[in-house]
Amino acid sequence: MRRTISVALTAALAAVLLLVGAAPASAAHHLTDGSSVNLIARHSGKCADVVSASTANAAEVGQYTCNGGLNQLWRIRDLGNGYVQLAARHSDQCLDVDGASTANGAKVIQWPCSSGTNQQWRIELTGTGHTRLTARHSGKCLEVASASTANGARLQQRDCGTGTDQQWELDLVSNPAIPGLFADPNIVRFGDTYYLYATTDGFAGWSGTRFRAFSSKDLVHWTDHGVILDVAADIAWADNSAWAPGIAERNGEYYFYFSAGKAGGDTRKHLGVAVADSPTGPFRDALGRPLVSAGTYAGQMIDPAVFTDADGRSYLYWGQGSSHQVPLNTDMVSFNASQVRTYQPANYNEGTFVVERGGAYYFMWSENDTRSEDYRVAYATGSSPTGPWSSRVGVILQKDLSQGIKGTGHHSVVQVPGTDQWYIAYHRFAIPNGDGTHRETMIDRLHFNADGTIRPVVPTLEGIEPL
Repeated sequence: MRRTISVALTAALAAVLLLVGAAPASAAHHLTDGSSVNLIARHSGKCADVVSASTANAAEVGQYTCNGGLNQLWRIRDLGNGYVQLAARHSDQCLDVDGASTANGAKVIQWPCSSGTNQQWRIELTGTGHTRLTARHSGKCLEVASASTANGARLQQRDCGTGTDQQWELDLVSNPAIPGLFADPNIVRFGDTYYLYATTDGFAGWSGTRFRAFSSKDLVHWTDHGVILDVAADIAWADNSAWAPGIAERNGEYYFYFSAGKAGGDTRKHLGVAVADSPTGPFRDALGRPLVSAGTYAGQMIDPAVFTDADGRSYLYWGQGSSHQVPLNTDMVSFNASQVRTYQPANYNEGTFVVERGGAYYFMWSENDTRSEDYRVAYATGSSPTGPWSSRVGVILQKDLSQGIKGTGHHSVVQVPGTDQWYIAYHRFAIPNGDGTHRETMIDRLHFNADGTIRPVVPTLEGIEPL
């Protein structure tokens, strides 16, 4: 589904995007760091394209019939003060005026991203619902040479005018909640701030070692706090497979639960717990050993999640193939093994998450393999944090091929305090050409029906409005 947008930039890129032809009340969206767009020339209807999908420095940028290629997809990087860089998704190099020339006709190329102002662009409305891209160093506009409509016509800069060869449609292809490849998101609110923790994706065999923390006041504009735990450096019993974190707070301490293992030898996964006095770390191993070792219970010891009930009691959930749940002791780093319960709903695979609403408890999980486009979320209900749980009620999140959305799953849910407003964070295959190890994190609305059932989530390309 094509999403053509027009842009009105504020000084800090908190830009309202209006989907062309949609009602303004329902169509306003924010262009955020990490949004990916096609740049479509108004006069020709063709896309800005790195010629021959080259990854070489100084490869020319021209126009070509839009075809969905990564060499036609540009990721927005917010530089502040109303300027952005545009990085080609296939090469991660930036749209650049060659040699920082200020001359009319200077060609536009890709070049390794730097601090040069010849890579900085202001996106401005033209008054026609289209945009103009102005190079910061020269004040000149991006255009198709000679207003050509031919494939291969190169892009250049020239004094800004009214020609449609200087006017561009921004076709929103993907707008992940946080830029880059992240999966298995755990979203939570501490105080007046939302935090998001995830698997760092993009590694063969999910072999990443680092966890990062992100924070936001409005669920749209996120601050990256960097690496908060590196299992290769910080955990003696693991050096690989930093997966699927969960977090909880008690008495001013933050407890970070995670999956990890070894790259060689016995590669089975264990559950660990780290602790810090800040939600952004740095975290340290709380036990010096796994909290739950591989082989202790059925299935894999992965995918921890924590639910804290209104009475302050916290519960730990984990597992792949089999789901396990247990009340945590008040130290948050131990539990009574005799209280562990196993629950095996139909089609359960992994990624348990639990919330409470109106006295009802919702046990949610992911079905199918994360490498499958059919990865999805289902749920059951119960009367306590450890059940007993109902039979499977139904699916609440799944792929939408009409939008190119695949592999939607391993989610978490957060409520806006004092409201019945809920949001779901989840991963999907990175758009357009992602897979089960190249995933991106999204946030969308989650709604409950009047009877307490969960309404199926509508996955979107563009995400949500700020709170």
